[in-house]
Amino acid sequence: MTDLATAEGILRTQWDTLVEWLEDADLDDDAYSTPSQLDGWTIGELVSHLGRAMDALAVADTVPAGTVPLSLAEYLGTYPGRADEITAVTRELDGEIRADRLAGIRAKGDRALAQVDALAGNEIVQARRGPISLRDMVISRLLELVVHGDDLARSLPHVAGDPLNRDAVDLAADELLKIVVARGGWHIEVEDPRLWIRLAAGRRPYDVDDLARALRPTFTAGGVPDLGRLLPLL
Repeated sequence: MTDLATAEGILRTQWDTLVEWLEDADLDDDAYSTPSQLDGWTIGELVSHLGRAMDALAVADTVPAGTVPLSLAEYLGTYPGRADEITAVTRELDGEIRADRLAGIRAKGDRALAQVDALAGNEIVQARRGPISLRDMVISRLLELVVHGDDLARSLPHVAGDPLNRDAVDLAADELLKIVVARGGWHIEVEDPRLWIRLAAGRRPYDVDDLARALRPTFTAGGVPDLGRLLPLL
């Protein structure tokens, strides 16, 4: 399992990669107002949500000794029921920082990464949606950056470069696969990380042929199970 220090390093690199890609994109107001690939959200709202996602780490705090944490799967499972709230808060934030979105999200990212340092030594932390290990909280933020970074890449195909770091994509894909394997006990591995992430995050309609390209059996005698009842995870 990827440890906290490694996950934190990958999160920092992914954050820098994504923000630098957006800076190089040099989007104007018209571009920010354009609908994104995420249904119902503009590109500007999607960018602002990156700051909101990192802010969840910035407000993480200590917990009393003996607190039992949510698993990563349980923590991510709290998202669907709060979809409307997430959209409303994102739009509110977008209105607050729209004069300079990149400065706004950079500030939130800086606070989030500083809080990881401040929480060093605390295995469990209190996040907005419940107690969770600091390691899994960092992973949850990485998943947000990878999934939404890919949303932005698909929304802005004319922008050069890739907003996603390869190590971040690989780790995100592996963590999503672990959730599935824990539920079914299958022996499967990631073959195409980005395709798997899109399927697991509901960015691509479920299709067994796509799944067979995204995953592979660990053993040659095995096969890729039908995961239609488990996906999407996000």
